[in-house]
Amino acid sequence: MGYVRAKKNLGQHFLKDLNIAKKIVAGLKADNVSKVLEIGPGMGVLTQYLLQNEAFETHVVEIDTESVAYLKENYPNLSDRIIGEDFLKYDLSKIFNESFAIIGNFPYNISSQIFFKILEHRDQIPEVVGMIQKEVAERMSAVPGNKTYGILSVLMQAFYDIEYLFTVSEKVFDPPPKVKSAVIRMARNTTSNLECDEKLFFRVVKTGFNQRRKTLRNSLKSILGEYKLEDDLMAKRPEQLSIEQFVYLTNKIQELLNMQLRE
Repeated sequence: MGYVRAKKNLGQHFLKDLNIAKKIVAGLKADNVSKVLEIGPGMGVLTQYLLQNEAFETHVVEIDTESVAYLKENYPNLSDRIIGEDFLKYDLSKIFNESFAIIGNFPYNISSQIFFKILEHRDQIPEVVGMIQKEVAERMSAVPGNKTYGILSVLMQAFYDIEYLFTVSEKVFDPPPKVKSAVIRMARNTTSNLECDEKLFFRVVKTGFNQRRKTLRNSLKSILGEYKLEDDLMAKRPEQLSIEQFVYLTNKIQELLNMQLRE
């Protein structure tokens, strides 16, 4: 098998530039992990360089049966570490009991879902290096007050330090995507858990940013109901709040909701 056809429904854009592939793999520190999982290896452009590093064991997860057949033929040593499954549905505990790092040229149509699954397993995944849409990379690494700061910025930065490594031209892919790409590195921070109800925190952040032009006083009415929270933060828009302020607000909202239950 000489070549895998890129499938639009899988969001496949194969990286052709080997120097960029090396640079992406070099961005992975893989400290204190014995295993690395690559998401969506395709024809192995990153995989070939991961396999050169004997400090960790490389596993790959690939939904495309044609790519799986290509990898088995061209990387026979990897054969028993190829998971022919959908990463989003795959039970990671089948293979990974200990900490592991993640790397990949993530399919752009599911990159946010990949990050939310990583969040669910954050205590097992200390590091992620991923190539994603430039716009998503900018959102994830944005700071409060920036117009690109949003749901992904807050939820991911609550648990990871995010570094924008470099931009990648659309010309180095086959087929070329319509947008520029970027590589980010995520390193797990020291927050073991947020000092608030996490489900409510996620809900407050998502509800606030879903109506990002409104002040939180207006956008959070669906959570508060008839209750009014008297706090200066409620007069702000969501992109003006730090993670710590969202945690503070979540606790204030929780207090109000608890009062509501007691009445």
